[in-house]
Amino acid sequence: MEQKPAHVRILDAAHELMLTVGLARATTKEIAKVAGCSEAALYKYFPSKEELFIQVLHERLPRLTPLLRSLAAEPGRRTLLENLTEIARQAALFYEQSFPIAGSLYAETQLKRRHDEAMRQMGSGPHVPIEELDAYLRAEQALGRIAAGADTFAAASLLLGACAQRAFAYDAADSRPDAAEFADRLARTLLAGIGQAPAPGIDQAPAPGSGQAPAPGIDQAPAPGSDQAPAPGSE
Repeated sequence: MEQKPAHVRILDAAHELMLTVGLARATTKEIAKVAGCSEAALYKYFPSKEELFIQVLHERLPRLTPLLRSLAAEPGRRTLLENLTEIARQAALFYEQSFPIAGSLYAETQLKRRHDEAMRQMGSGPHVPIEELDAYLRAEQALGRIAAGADTFAAASLLLGACAQRAFAYDAADSRPDAAEFADRLARTLLAGIGQAPAPGIDQAPAPGSGQAPAPGIDQAPAPGSDQAPAPGSE
């Protein structure tokens, strides 16, 4: 069987060790050993452990940042509900898988400081997805698909914060809320607060069995006996 390229073996080894022993204890020496190469060879492909960590996040975990950047570059694609649901699903899985990797840093104060400084120098860090989502929401706001007065930074913080909390709060529980269902409910709730009324291109009904009225901006028929005209396309 043909051996994988060295940089792929290094990424595989780093991912495995970061998941099992945590980022703080996954040394480049041990990663190189598991990958079957020298430590010098590892540094040929990855200048630092922090750079290796970033590549593990990008290539071995759900691709949250590329999704956010692609949506911000082309706002108006699909419905807001579809986009927010997919963002929430990817974010929930990303934090679920990255939490065990990065969690060990909080037990090593000095190491965490060095790690944080390296992240800043590379323009990376846990705040970046919030900024990327804020950029996407502002792009949709400019198209009129999000209410003009909506606080897009707060909305981005709420969505990603909830996804991160799902990973943390249920870490010791027997199970976590299903990522797809969690994402759907979270996206609908967020959209109820920031969506236009009506929000262009959104015609989804409330989540099945939720017992809730559609969020503002989601097309619906008027209440029986009301004088309100039906929403376009609801008949």
